[in-house]
Amino acid sequence: MDRPDDLRKLLQSLGSENRVVDQLVIVDASDPPVKDVCASFPDLPLDYIRVFPPSLAMQRNAGMAQIRPEITVAGYLDDDIVVEPDATEQMVKFWENASDEVGGASFSIINQPVLIKSFIRRFFLMDTTKPGQVLSSGFSSQIPYVTETIETAQLYGGATVWRRSVIDAYTFDEWFLGHGYYEDVDYSYRVGLKHRLFVVAEARLWHFSRPIAEGKHYDLGRQQIFNRLYFVRKVGGFNMLAVMWGLFGQVLQNLYVFIRRSDQNSLCRLRGNLAALMGALLGRKNPYGGHYK
Repeated sequence: MDRPDDLRKLLQSLGSENRVVDQLVIVDASDPPVKDVCASFPDLPLDYIRVFPPSLAMQRNAGMAQIRPEITVAGYLDDDIVVEPDATEQMVKFWENASDEVGGASFSIINQPVLIKSFIRRFFLMDTTKPGQVLSSGFSSQIPYVTETIETAQLYGGATVWRRSVIDAYTFDEWFLGHGYYEDVDYSYRVGLKHRLFVVAEARLWHFSRPIAEGKHYDLGRQQIFNRLYFVRKVGGFNMLAVMWGLFGQVLQNLYVFIRRSDQNSLCRLRGNLAALMGALLGRKNPYGGHYK
């Protein structure tokens, strides 16, 4: 969405792969559309569709609906990704040797930002030292760049490949509007309850993620709280006291950063956190939308 230069870099990297993908579906929610960018790569096996207004979960589902019958594994790449020349080749090798228990596998993101594994975040059940886990609070731990393949409980949304049987059985929940904070954890964790998930060290790529846009931190703050509440209630099996403790920690984190640094973005996220909590207390069911990158 609205990143034609990023998309061009992604397509250039995919065209330089040792093993070019069998099918590439571009799901465009840009305004204006980026069909001309796609047309400039005639050598790629590219299909173009348009979904508007933008919705990440809806776009993912629309893309998967286009994959050809003979495709056995397929996945999602965000438009701000650049793949290493052997990334597809290494991912194919992984799937050729994967058991039937394996449902999904992520690429290893070379420049993945490393969050500080602080005692405070662990104390509030917002994090754990083991990567790619989902805690009893509903919070998930970051997946770092890995140099050895690891098994996890959840996977990235925009750098992951899924078995065809998983794609046929699971869809992204379109309740998650707009940017869809936590839609990737919701999808991958549900798959992981019945299938094994891995991050493949040899299949590497780069993620040039944009910062949160100015004026959008309030939207993010609402989704930080409300989307996670929706996830834990829908999936079940979580400790609601732990959930509330983690959400309390989320609010305190934004408050702490604001007080210590006079950071107005943290204040906006804090206000969004409180608005979402009030909405939950008043029985709100509908999601909060918003695009913030």
